[in-house]
Amino acid sequence: MTSKIIAIQGNDPSKLNPKTDTSVFLANEIQSKKYKIFYYSPKNLSIINSKVIAKGFFIKFNYKNKKFFKILKKQTLDLAKCKFILIRQDPPFNLEYISTTYILDRIKSKVKIINNPTSIRNISEKLYSAKYQRFMPSTIFTRDLNEIKSFIKKYKKIILKPIHGFSGNDIHLLNKFDVKLLNRFIKKHDHIMCQKFLPKISKGDKRVFIINGKICGAISRVPKKGSFLSNMSKGAKPINIKLTNIENKISKLVAKDLKKENIFFAGIDFIDQKLNGDINVTSPTGLKSFFDISGKNLAKTFWKELKA
Repeated sequence: MTSKIIAIQGNDPSKLNPKTDTSVFLANEIQSKKYKIFYYSPKNLSIINSKVIAKGFFIKFNYKNKKFFKILKKQTLDLAKCKFILIRQDPPFNLEYISTTYILDRIKSKVKIINNPTSIRNISEKLYSAKYQRFMPSTIFTRDLNEIKSFIKKYKKIILKPIHGFSGNDIHLLNKFDVKLLNRFIKKHDHIMCQKFLPKISKGDKRVFIINGKICGAISRVPKKGSFLSNMSKGAKPINIKLTNIENKISKLVAKDLKKENIFFAGIDFIDQKLNGDINVTSPTGLKSFFDISGKNLAKTFWKELKA
């Protein structure tokens, strides 16, 4: 008899927004199948006596209550006893993040971990996209000011992104070479990503959900007026859309590659039919918003594909 425990490695539940959070949505779905949810944060993960253990708590989620979760019991758990472990914390992709993937590597032959810790360590969300540059707006990855200078000269308006950022944080739109800002930015982030600005972002981007190598749905996220950020955490509105033939073709290709890389759940983004260079494999989001606008419950698909 395998244990019916699902562990979630995530950010403190009190910081989650149940209206949009995908981790809560996935947990809420599987609770109804009599699974118990054990929740812990990355800093509470250890190897003790050759066992991978986590200090955390059993938790129950309930959308109907104002306080949407209830902590049932604090515990230190041997994670090898779980049926599944979901890695769901926000990046940054820093050394703590990398250490947790090495720790979880110890038990990945005993427990199914989503996404596979070796795979997410190998797939840097932005740098992995370098293999798809033919489907992207012009993009460079560098910390060389001269390269950035000639890139701005060529494209007039560019977007600066940290390679290991998330949720639209620390993204700048530049229309001139600002050496002070660039020096600060590079000092903070090391290598950065510079991309030709696509003005059609004002009409929204498209987030495509990939589960187990299959394209399962997509939503568009339209930035609020005056913004170029399509992240829902930055006030963008989700709307229902269909993918174009081009987007569908590219998505299928990426989905096939990700399945080969052992990535079970991912989100990829398009702007103006071009891949924007974020291959989200750490903690893809958007399933709850997709359900709210389309009625399609991809949490069901997620667990069915995992055979939970």
